[in-house]
Amino acid sequence: MLDLLAHVQQWAAVTVPGQQSIVTLDLEGVLVPEIWIAIAERTGIEALRRTTRDEPDYDALMRGRLELLNRHGLTMSTIADVIGGLSPLEGAREFLDELRTMTQVLLLSDTFEQFATPLMRQLGFPTLLCHRLVIDSDRIAGYTLRMPDQKRQVVRALHGLNYRVIAAGDSYNDTAMLAEADAGFLFHAPANIVTEFPQFPAVDQYDELLTMISAELT
Repeated sequence: MLDLLAHVQQWAAVTVPGQQSIVTLDLEGVLVPEIWIAIAERTGIEALRRTTRDEPDYDALMRGRLELLNRHGLTMSTIADVIGGLSPLEGAREFLDELRTMTQVLLLSDTFEQFATPLMRQLGFPTLLCHRLVIDSDRIAGYTLRMPDQKRQVVRALHGLNYRVIAAGDSYNDTAMLAEADAGFLFHAPANIVTEFPQFPAVDQYDELLTMISAELT
């Protein structure tokens, strides 16, 4: 089985004439606001402002968030009310609509289904792969990962399906996806991420990102 997998991966790494491309995008910070920052601003709990832009260890980040929610008695209903007042970033819907006329687009996020649905509606329901919260009587009791290291693994799977992958994200948890992709870009990334990962071209405007992705499409 391992020999077969290695053969498939070696075959998939070779660019095939006429090979199709697909784009994978992060969600928060790229197309929509950082949800946890919005929760922090509404509740005044400054520690909830910490995101994957600041913390490379996602499990440690989420454990800290859940402890804060429990300590302050924040319910899923309260958080849903915050998310219901959010909108995509300015220009995001237009960018995504234009990109989807050029190629298939897949959103890969470490957010949760319960958080993302209202924002997906505003983005025209693009395909999103993310995680799921465990809700107990309106309390966020935990979370279930769709799979570990999902962003990297999805790109690997797409390579196995003979896609050329172009990826864009803004945080620590996107860098494995960018490294695994055939072309990876940082978008709206903070200075610390841009400095630590100079191998990924960094832009801040949707028209710039669209131009860079377009140049990579086959």
